[in-house]
Amino acid sequence: MSDATTMLNRNVKHTLRNPVSVFNGAIFPIVLMLMFVYVIGGAFDIAGNYVDYITPGMIILTICYGLSGTALSVNSDMTRGIINRFKVMDISRSAVLTAHVAASMLRSLIAIAVLVGVALIMGFRPAASFPEWLGAIGLLVLATFALSWITVALGLAAKDPESAGMISVPLVILPFLSSAIVPADTMATGVKQFADYQPFTPIIEALRGLLTGAPAGGDTIAAVAWCLGIALVGYVWSLSTFKKRA
Repeated sequence: MSDATTMLNRNVKHTLRNPVSVFNGAIFPIVLMLMFVYVIGGAFDIAGNYVDYITPGMIILTICYGLSGTALSVNSDMTRGIINRFKVMDISRSAVLTAHVAASMLRSLIAIAVLVGVALIMGFRPAASFPEWLGAIGLLVLATFALSWITVALGLAAKDPESAGMISVPLVILPFLSSAIVPADTMATGVKQFADYQPFTPIIEALRGLLTGAPAGGDTIAAVAWCLGIALVGYVWSLSTFKKRA
């Protein structure tokens, strides 16, 4: 834990020197939310206030947009020699990966706070009770943790920083093929089935249910299961790749 804290301080300093990674993770989802709510949102047959519907999806999208910086940072450490320096020091190797995950989570949570602030200004009015708020926050932390680990694994697997920066693109595309923008039931055959069975739909639906004060047990269980599975795969894959390349 001491080594991980030291490595986390290093990553935080890098973020403070280059805050663009945080702003990029928040600005584009905010632009998308403004466009969907004020430009084309009226074309969707969504019951209630559309900003209440789209905000949970934009929150998950915010996490995904911040992942490219994590993949790039991890790969830069692997390919530019810094890991070789750490190898000759009395530092736990796993602490390097843990610190990247913690830094990624911190950047994502800051970006989410900015997005939620903008959503509140736009009229987002969550009806969640205090326990439901705790559940929503817990789910967000778990989702961020899982996506951070899988991104670290992808960053380690990339051959160079340029490819690492693009390797998280599928994670950005998947929320658009979920219920983030419109209900899956309104989608064409084939796309609807894909949306129903991919991980982001239950995560978004569980978060939406918690924030609107109508949590769905099935979605919540599926969301937690997906998050735990993704986190486990990312963790095992990361350690395996790190041991081979470090």
